[in-house]
Amino acid sequence: MASSKEYLEFILEQLSDVEDVTIRAMMGEYILYCRGRVVGGIYDDRLLVKPTPSALALLPDAARELPYEGAKEMLLVDRLEDPAFLKELFEAMLPELPAPKKKRMAFPSV
Repeated sequence: MASSKEYLEFILEQLSDVEDVTIRAMMGEYILYCRGRVVGGIYDDRLLVKPTPSALALLPDAARELPYEGAKEMLLVDRLEDPAFLKELFEAMLPELPAPKKKRMAFPSV
């Protein structure tokens, strides 16, 4: 089941106070980026985040769920009606996430 546009819009509205949140559509689901770093995603109308130490501390009772078959477990965020908490969560996770990979420039062969 793909995530709905309505759910995506709801989540993006809840994250509107978080600086530089972007998405990338991927096979009916959405990867969430914050300042270029992958934080999590929207899968089957669920907000899932990577299980970083900060996320585990802020979401100690969160269910661990698979975004799709064969993927690594992620944490289900259930405090969706609390934009201040979501901002705290994303900002706490940022230093623990890998920096975005630099894109390699393709040079034409001569």
